[in-house]
Amino acid sequence: MIVAGAAVQGTAHLARGQGCQDAFKAVGLGGTAVLAVADGAGGRERSALGSHIAVDTACRVLAEGIPRAEDAPEVWTGWIAAAGAQVVEDYRRAVEGVLSAPAPAGPVEVGALASTLAAAVLRPPWVAFLSVGDCFGTVLTREPAGAGPAAGVRERCHLVLPPPVPGAPETVFLSSPGAALRLRSFVLWEPWLSGIVLATDGCAALTLDHPSVRELPPEAGPLPSDRFFCGLAATLRANGGDAEPLRALLSGPGAARTGDDLTVLCALTDGR
Repeated sequence: MIVAGAAVQGTAHLARGQGCQDAFKAVGLGGTAVLAVADGAGGRERSALGSHIAVDTACRVLAEGIPRAEDAPEVWTGWIAAAGAQVVEDYRRAVEGVLSAPAPAGPVEVGALASTLAAAVLRPPWVAFLSVGDCFGTVLTREPAGAGPAAGVRERCHLVLPPPVPGAPETVFLSSPGAALRLRSFVLWEPWLSGIVLATDGCAALTLDHPSVRELPPEAGPLPSDRFFCGLAATLRANGGDAEPLRALLSGPGAARTGDDLTVLCALTDGR
């Protein structure tokens, strides 16, 4: 299993002298990987701390009690739903613990640490997702191309956890009232599963294509860029998981146009 990630401060944040408010964390468990990315709410004074609490909480909760690869779908769906509710509860408890400490400037409201979250557990052929807010996730598959001993392998990318569509309701944060009721959780069983990629919303312009690129109508929604996701997977497999090429992608001219912080975290199988 190859796990690699990078977070880059957005150009708008840099111009304002504001630090990166994204966070990511991964836990390797042999043939299983637990991943989490979080995006602190812009303009909230302690949201960077909130995003780090979010990924720490998610990885701790999701690393416990993971179903076996041979378990039934209802076991997986029940587990990720319960784990998602636990993440929201533990996050809120951790934030309240931070805020209970005396602060020089007086009491701070829970929303000051507001953060979105996307987390996933990769245990092939299963992948389980949970999400609060506007981070997004992509699944990679490697399928035989052709038949016979000389057949090659083709990698594809699939946007399974899309970002909100334009005009969607206001972003939900882990600290928002009713966050547990608006949490998304689901599982996929995929025999050709070869990896997952999580990203914060600032990466959308860099990693997602408009449907017109493939001659599809606008209602088809954003599509994952083969060039970005499959190219990244090939690079990381070739270099053994060195994240520097990923950091370079997130720091390049194409990424700078969003102005937002950019974070990408992925886990890749050997694809066999």
